[in-house]
Amino acid sequence: MDNIRKYFPALSHSTYLNTPANGLLPEPVFEWRRKQDINFLNNSDEFRMNHKKKINDTKQLLAEFYDSRTEDIAMVPNFSFGINMVLEGLGKGKKILLLNDDYPSVNWPVETRDFEVFFASIDENLEKNVEEAVEKHKPDVFLFSMVQWLSGIKIDFEFLKKLKSNHPDLLIIGDGTQYIGTEIFSFDKSALDVMAASGYKWLTAGFGNGFLMIKESARRKIKTYTAGFNSAPSFESGLSDLPFMNHFEPGHQDSTSYGTIMQSIEFLKSLGVDKCYSRIRQLSKDAKSELTKLGFLNDSVVKREFHSNIFNLKGDKSLFEKLNQNQISSSPRGGGIRVGFHYYNDENDLDKLIEVLKS
Repeated sequence: MDNIRKYFPALSHSTYLNTPANGLLPEPVFEWRRKQDINFLNNSDEFRMNHKKKINDTKQLLAEFYDSRTEDIAMVPNFSFGINMVLEGLGKGKKILLLNDDYPSVNWPVETRDFEVFFASIDENLEKNVEEAVEKHKPDVFLFSMVQWLSGIKIDFEFLKKLKSNHPDLLIIGDGTQYIGTEIFSFDKSALDVMAASGYKWLTAGFGNGFLMIKESARRKIKTYTAGFNSAPSFESGLSDLPFMNHFEPGHQDSTSYGTIMQSIEFLKSLGVDKCYSRIRQLSKDAKSELTKLGFLNDSVVKREFHSNIFNLKGDKSLFEKLNQNQISSSPRGGGIRVGFHYYNDENDLDKLIEVLKS
């Protein structure tokens, strides 16, 4: 674990706490991508012949890693593409529950369509707020970020199971972009019916890749409108032969971008998944404790028993500039300064942040 940082050159000149905006690409994954481009340059026919296998291999690994089925997964360029296709298939007039100030790519696609929209507040009582909104409005769909992009508040997955048990017809859809890659997750055992995520943050997989998971039990509620020749299992297939999830893969896909997800997960496995996730948990726990003592966290975070690895510090442009001057990478978000801790961070990074905040 002590040698992780050598695989991320950016860490040599920065205390990188900006993974909530953009994850770092590991050097071995970069080298794999470079070899793909060289192969495409010199052996385009071979590259073309193997491109579907790479994508299918990526789906298989995702199914194994996140406890799903390969046939329940579609590769998409990012969360936004995936969720727009799902929403298009819900039909007009559906009642949809959102969270106030959730990520725009979660809320905007709903608000631009012909849905009846309701909201629940994000604070220390998030789960209670959602439960009351569901009881009051009886929505068809609850769509939300599993971890909030501004505050780092993570919804209680056990609460979601109870919600699903009490409202079995409620379609539960999660954005995993700020969550996937930070801890063990089982799609099959979760209450989620649909989950989509981009790979450029905590999956450390660069841009242009993501995936969409839909349980078989949810498919009767989603009509598929997208289609293309790549959706077909073979050249002889007709439109009626398309598997459900293939509708979400209508065009030719970038096997290098999608394959990067597989390579990043394999890299994580080589480091030791449990060790990496344990480091994230410990750093996040320590960070919450220290930042609470210094008064840099809002009550909505301090009062919750469990939190993610993302924190929004009370501060303005001057604090952001001060962090920059001390080579601490962060992002101004939601009226504060957002930081996050990944497996390539360590206690020295947290200590550096605390030292600067104290000064």
